[in-house]
Amino acid sequence: MEILTTGEMEQADRLAIAAGAPGFALMLHAGQAVADAATDLAGQGPILVAAGCGNNGGDGFVAATELAARGHDVSVILLCGRDSLKGDAALAAKGWKGRVLPCDLSALGSPALIIDALFGAGLNRPVTGDPQAMIEAINANGAPVLSVDLPSGINGTTGAIMGVAVRATETVTFFRKKPAHLLLPGRIHCGRVRVADIGISDVVLDKIRPATFENIPDYWQGAFPVPRIDGHKYARGHAVIVSGDLTSTGAARLSARGALRAGAGLVSVLSPDDALGANTASLTAVMVRRMNGAAGFAEILTDRRLNACVIGPGAGVGEETRALVLTALAAKPALVLDADALTSFADLPARLFEAIKETGNTDIILTPHEGEFRRLFSEMSNKHPLRSKLERVRAAAGRSGAIVLLKGPDTVVASPDGRATIAANAPPWLATAGSGDVLSGMIGGLLAQGVPAFDAACIGVWMHGEAGHEAGPGLIAEDLPEVLPAVLRRLYDRFGIDY
Repeated sequence: MEILTTGEMEQADRLAIAAGAPGFALMLHAGQAVADAATDLAGQGPILVAAGCGNNGGDGFVAATELAARGHDVSVILLCGRDSLKGDAALAAKGWKGRVLPCDLSALGSPALIIDALFGAGLNRPVTGDPQAMIEAINANGAPVLSVDLPSGINGTTGAIMGVAVRATETVTFFRKKPAHLLLPGRIHCGRVRVADIGISDVVLDKIRPATFENIPDYWQGAFPVPRIDGHKYARGHAVIVSGDLTSTGAARLSARGALRAGAGLVSVLSPDDALGANTASLTAVMVRRMNGAAGFAEILTDRRLNACVIGPGAGVGEETRALVLTALAAKPALVLDADALTSFADLPARLFEAIKETGNTDIILTPHEGEFRRLFSEMSNKHPLRSKLERVRAAAGRSGAIVLLKGPDTVVASPDGRATIAANAPPWLATAGSGDVLSGMIGGLLAQGVPAFDAACIGVWMHGEAGHEAGPGLIAEDLPEVLPAVLRRLYDRFGIDY
């Protein structure tokens, strides 16, 4: 579940070698893993290995040697002169007894599989010249492509395309995934990703201490809330959702439904007078309570049983919403700030961040999409290809003092303490009006049950993605809370929990 940056993977290699695993032995294991995957993809057809000049090319030579030994028809194209290879890559090339073809695009032919071993995860410069032409030819060939470690042309840390990149059918990586296997656009180029054991012990993780993780149930299982057989609704917390005025009440109701389905024992929508009728007529299990302005909100929050709060969906942008946010921060419930609650501070971000830090409350979550993120964290939202989404969200968490959840097909959650997760399970049909409102409510419902904020954000994101899959194409936001029971049943089955 750990994700290693390029630097951390290099450290893992060094630690493994220092512990007695020769570098060339690691390369042999990597090449054999590539050969295994290639056999699955190519069947008995001819295989072409496109090898680069570094260790990635060395992995390709090992794979070629192994595949030839298994009886496959294998050819190798090398981007550089064979005598220019160094170290382990030179040793690997020495073991290849077949032909090495010159870097001639016409040599690609019509293989059953192309193994892309041009560049590894450390690429940090634009691809030009012969490598660019080779990548373009691989993409145009039409054969399935197996990439070694990462599709060539993808930056391993950011997931950015460095000018041009291979579009792989499958990618074999080693020991642990890299950020680019999950971040877009890199993930789109990877195809299926398999992680191979190449002989690096998990013990090295104790020294590397990675802080980035894939957002999957194995990561947060210990924090997942399971109702007790002797429990009751009050033990599962009371989440409150702040409603906007009469013309914008739907978002709060979506959020409230998400909170209830996520397991909160009680959920109330706090409604201004003009929206009481609409909210009361539309809600059943969710309660409705009159709330007028920040003073009324402050009075309601004196009831400490109201332990989680969501502000933002349909709240309206402006001073009134700012006042509600500051009131909630002063009262210190677990808090989700979404949508209008964030945009209301677009011109005064420092005011929000200072107020968050002054509370000492560690259960505060900001849930922007890219547009809201740019408005609130303008200095961290540049699109420079070497600044990743992961880096931007980590910086935003440090700046704000809150958990920051930047939504998208590769949602990143980051904590001020440096921890971060990347999710890769969101289907495209989640990009619909109201989907984010349901997510904020789901997270609020988890907070109400006492789940720590970072874990609540991660669990909410994963469940939201799974709900999208469960509802399927054509979903609308109202569908998401209704399919959460199916998602929860699968989680219970996965964790071995009786229900």
